[in-house]
Amino acid sequence: MAEIVLGIGVSHTPMLNAPVEDWPRFIERDQVRDNRDKDGAPATYDDLLRAAGPDMAEHIKPEAMAVRHAAAMDNLQRIRDALANAALDALIIVGDDQHELHNDQNMPCFLIYRGETIPNVPLSAAGVDRADSDWGVRMTAKYYETDGPREYPVDAKLANHLIERLIDDEFDIACANSVEPGKGEGHAFGFVHNRLLNDADLPVTPVFVNTFYPPNQPSPRRCYTLGQAISRAVASYPGDARIGVIASGGLSHFTVDEDLDRGVLRALQEKDAAALQSIPTHKLNGGSSEIRNWICAAGALEALPLQWSDYQPGYRTPAGTGTGLGFAIWSNS
Repeated sequence: MAEIVLGIGVSHTPMLNAPVEDWPRFIERDQVRDNRDKDGAPATYDDLLRAAGPDMAEHIKPEAMAVRHAAAMDNLQRIRDALANAALDALIIVGDDQHELHNDQNMPCFLIYRGETIPNVPLSAAGVDRADSDWGVRMTAKYYETDGPREYPVDAKLANHLIERLIDDEFDIACANSVEPGKGEGHAFGFVHNRLLNDADLPVTPVFVNTFYPPNQPSPRRCYTLGQAISRAVASYPGDARIGVIASGGLSHFTVDEDLDRGVLRALQEKDAAALQSIPTHKLNGGSSEIRNWICAAGALEALPLQWSDYQPGYRTPAGTGTGLGFAIWSNS
């Protein structure tokens, strides 16, 4: 029977696409974005600045940022190596879409893509409205192709099997077999292709989770049980396929919440499903909502030990904004 043999959790923040010298420049965005505090309530940059602790100045010193950036780059390479060495037949990518392929006209709670291929297109065609500076263009472009559209292989057979089994398991799964002409996969999936798979033609099965947009964001419990159902579906898949599962996104952002992030990683290490399923939903707003992707993956990876994880609190401004940089590998080897 098919088997899940590898699990990955990885942040996909543009901070991981940028040299450390550009990390302080994120203040240009953080000062004007719709921020939230650690409880998920709307907050201005000035609100966050007033609430920041006295040790924040130490966190954003150039030497401190350099240490965290170097560790993050090492962690990405460790994940690349794990993917390359696992001899996978397919990789299930659990990620979110931020109005890249889906919008308020049709925002599925869960969707599995079942086309034979999925395109990735250059930044100029991706419909991304965030690259408002030269450094931003360079950083954001790393999610996307540089030399024109590329079609990446999809394990459509596995996708269809997952859809059928999840429907049997009482999940109402949306599906798609193509994208709107000229568009391509969003950053959560492009990060996996362009930053982790090293140009490999490994077939993927994209699983979209609406982490961001009310009113149909799934609860942490629903995400976890979806992961469990994916695990059961893979176990019933004919053949001896070696399957990987990767959660793309998170952890806390755009306000770094170390307590939340470390609590998630501790629950993953301890296989504490109850803790993961009971994370307050008010904590999972904005960028922090992508923790739902990790919760879903954790449900699918119950049978594998968490072999390794690392956490770098990616502070980048005096207000404590940034991204909780999380990295994890589940494996029996």
